[in-house]
Amino acid sequence: MKEIALFPLNIVAFPGEAVNLHIFEPRYKALINDCLNQKATFGIPSYVLNKIDLGTEVEIVEVSKMYEDGRMDIKTKALKAFQVFDFWNPWGEREYAGGKIDHFDTDEGETDLSMLYQFKEMASRLFGWLGETDVPDVSTITSVFDIGHKIGFKPEEEYKLLHFSRENERLEYAIRHLEHLLPALERANNAQEKIKQNGHFKHLDPLKF
Repeated sequence: MKEIALFPLNIVAFPGEAVNLHIFEPRYKALINDCLNQKATFGIPSYVLNKIDLGTEVEIVEVSKMYEDGRMDIKTKALKAFQVFDFWNPWGEREYAGGKIDHFDTDEGETDLSMLYQFKEMASRLFGWLGETDVPDVSTITSVFDIGHKIGFKPEEEYKLLHFSRENERLEYAIRHLEHLLPALERANNAQEKIKQNGHFKHLDPLKF
């Protein structure tokens, strides 16, 4: 276990993900400045279920912009998932929160390549339906984490992905999600096409009795 500065947010940061943040609150400006000066990481507990429990440690990659009033835009990279065992707000004499965390493994076991292929195929179909362009090349995807924010999960469903220690568990969960989502999109598209036909002259072949 270790003690770390904590920045609770209503998001889920997946390991390996780039997380861009706009820092404006005085206490979090202090947190970021301390991390920069000490070359330290900080944690983002995911406050999506109104509790401080799971989160992800992140490192600051770049300060993209510093404003005159001390606000800043920063780029970070998410590292490892963790569980919070103690949460202190404030953290000692600091303005911001901190806590005692312990990392847990999210890469246990070998990935089932057939499941990964099925997931990639279904994700490709989804992006085709949505006309989505701001996504990685599906052929390069190696984990659900790569596009976990792009496939229609609710925040609490994204949060659940952090619970899984094996990629195969995440793949099974994501495939079940897409198995429900894709047919719903198809039905919605068919309904939309029928609505578009209303009010237009229809060229129909006569019925033959």
